Amino acid sequence: MVRYIEENITKMLETKIISKSEVLCAGGDDGDTSPATKVFQDFQINEEDVGRGGGGLIRSWVDSMRACSPSHLKPFNNQSSWIKEHPSALNMFEEILHESEGKQIVMFLDYDGTLSPIVDDPDRAFMSNKMRNTVRKLAMCFPTVIVSGRSREKVYSFVKLTELYYAGSHGMDIKGPEQNSKYKKKWSDLAHLVRSVLKNYPKLMLTQGRKVLEIRPIIKWDKGKALEFLLESLGYENCTHVFPIYIGDDRTDEDAFKILRDKRQGLGILVSKYAKETNASYSLQEPDEVMDFLERLVEWKNLTSGE
Repeated sequence: MVRYIEENITKMLETKIISKSEVLCAGGDDGDTSPATKVFQDFQINEEDVGRGGGGLIRSWVDSMRACSPSHLKPFNNQSSWIKEHPSALNMFEEILHESEGKQIVMFLDYDGTLSPIVDDPDRAFMSNKMRNTVRKLAMCFPTVIVSGRSREKVYSFVKLTELYYAGSHGMDIKGPEQNSKYKKKWSDLAHLVRSVLKNYPKLMLTQGRKVLEIRPIIKWDKGKALEFLLESLGYENCTHVFPIYIGDDRTDEDAFKILRDKRQGLGILVSKYAKETNASYSLQEPDEVMDFLERLVEWKNLTSGE
């Protein structure tokens, strides 16, 4: 998108025509921000403004857009060279299974752009029934977490599955599976587990209500830290037999990808049709490919468990 804006701005500067009718839009994060969020309204530079340095203002604005845009384009010669470094997780499925052999797979999934397509209206970012059924089956095979920039309640209103862990607001608001889930713990046991984990996190604040434990960070928090915290909460702290798989499409998912790469534990899968700078090991092009990958995992798990 930045490239598109820059090319069009250049054309407008060359012809010295930028008016109110040129409305520029920018993509948002995976939170409740529309990909068609209006950035500037009534942004007007006339011919005299350009001559007095308006072009510098435009260039500065484009630089800011580039800095905040999801995952910068990586300077690969072509798409094929990027794919070679970040091969399709579908094509490399057997290799991924080999890497995870003998280990407990734990699934971490972004929502927007991963389980649902990116749409102009964020309130209509619905996942398909087929995707929902796939994620339900996935949660029956592996501990599964939805990690999103949206609020936890908003993500749950889209997914509507009680078998999952939900980490909203980039992991600042976390809730585990509800009653009848295979991973459900008694309330007293869960509260004890949370307190024991928080002993190692003096900069996290715990507040408690009726059947509610709220954890608030007083330090910088991101999806990478949420991933680490959730793994510890699930009892996989410093475990060599756990294999986290994190699938996401957004720049904010890079924190989780980097954690997995630095620890050489598990792997990250970037959902993107285009070459982007990323810490992910593999790639998928769109939510439909994500669903295919998850279905293969479920099928493999059922075959190996004899179900």
